[in-house]
Amino acid sequence: MSFKGLTPIVYGGREVWPVIEGGKGVSATNHASSGAWAAAGGIGTVSAVNADSYDAEGKIVPQLYEQMTRKERHEQLVRYAIDGGIEQVRRAHEIAGGKGAININVLWEMGGAQEVLEGILSETSDLVTGVTCGAGMPYKLADIAQKHNVHYLPIVSSGRAFGALWKRSYSKVPDLMAAVVYEDPWLAGGHNGLSNAEDPLKPEDPYPRVKTLRDMMRKEGIADTVPIVMAGGVWALKDWNDWIDNPELGAIAFQFGTRPLLTEESPIPQGWKDALRDLEPGDVLLHKFSPTGFYSSAVRTRFLKSLEARSQRQIPYSRVEAGEHTVQLDVGVKGKNFWVAPKDRERARAWHAAGFTEALKTPDDTVVFVEPEERATIREDQAACMGCLSHCSFSSWKDHDDYTTGRLADPRSFCIQKTLQDIAHGDPVEDNLMFAGHAAYRFKQDPFYSNGFTPTVKELVERILTGE
Repeated sequence: MSFKGLTPIVYGGREVWPVIEGGKGVSATNHASSGAWAAAGGIGTVSAVNADSYDAEGKIVPQLYEQMTRKERHEQLVRYAIDGGIEQVRRAHEIAGGKGAININVLWEMGGAQEVLEGILSETSDLVTGVTCGAGMPYKLADIAQKHNVHYLPIVSSGRAFGALWKRSYSKVPDLMAAVVYEDPWLAGGHNGLSNAEDPLKPEDPYPRVKTLRDMMRKEGIADTVPIVMAGGVWALKDWNDWIDNPELGAIAFQFGTRPLLTEESPIPQGWKDALRDLEPGDVLLHKFSPTGFYSSAVRTRFLKSLEARSQRQIPYSRVEAGEHTVQLDVGVKGKNFWVAPKDRERARAWHAAGFTEALKTPDDTVVFVEPEERATIREDQAACMGCLSHCSFSSWKDHDDYTTGRLADPRSFCIQKTLQDIAHGDPVEDNLMFAGHAAYRFKQDPFYSNGFTPTVKELVERILTGE
């Protein structure tokens, strides 16, 4: 029996439950979890962000980049991404067994996003029902969906963002827009669409924001039967009782990103699953260290704390004596064109004495102090860039034109491809970026997970449909 007022929707020609598995990139969602979610009658989502592919024996093919140039490594990355995406969709479709639906998820800001999406759909459009896409402004999403005859579900974090996309692109392909995903920028895991006008420290109630989105959709003539998918902070349907069957909001569906991580079919390593059970409220940090330039939410592991500390060991400088920059920095740098405030020189000397002997320039006319080993890792990771983003602040890579952002590489950030591949394939969670939504602390509180219980995806979907 399903929770109050929750009824199946027709999607891709068949009835499915309006519960969607969130697509988590770089192998945190794969065919096993998404296929099982569809088999349970929902909408499973294969991540098409650097998905794994397999050799003849069924082992994961390591994604290695031995080419000399970033451009060549980027081309290799795109090949890996297309091959992996195709393989994951085919396997998910097989597991689904004709039930539910399979979507694929891409980040518009990933390197070669359009080429990857087109490459996957050219081989799998008959198996894929829809494409969810966010992390940027994916204007070309509707055209790609039309070309391959699949539905599209744009991910937005405000009515304003949807309005811009609709006017410029989506209004030309309205029939294939199956839903609009509202991703709460304060609560969702991974990359968030927080705008410069919004305060990261002041979360806003999602209800009025979603109501504004629906009002905008109505104004553009979009039927109330086109669902808005609430994503970010969704744990139990009982928490959203007032949203379901609410004429003010129209049709509503719900996306679950964090809960599917802790299932039997979830591909993440056991260490990551175990860590999810111990989180407390506040353990997930909304931060801006990502090389995408977007805010994102992740667990405050040792890795994330080291990035926080690195940025705190930072002082501004001028190339000439000016204003309060009246003394020359005499630790961590070579040359005399680093003028700083006297108080900042004292701080720098203290960091230097504590072992943070290397000063690295940032694009914002500051220097950060790091240990020699940390400096070596940063430089090594920057040199090994494989172009996984359309624009990367960490390495100054850009995936088109002259292949550079034209800005100094930023040592306050990190190689996101490296850390996400590492955590997904078994490296220690404390030493990597561990994406999670802000409701992840509920694993510890929810009796469903007591005594170390890990549900199958089918058991989780059945639990969700009761409202719990």
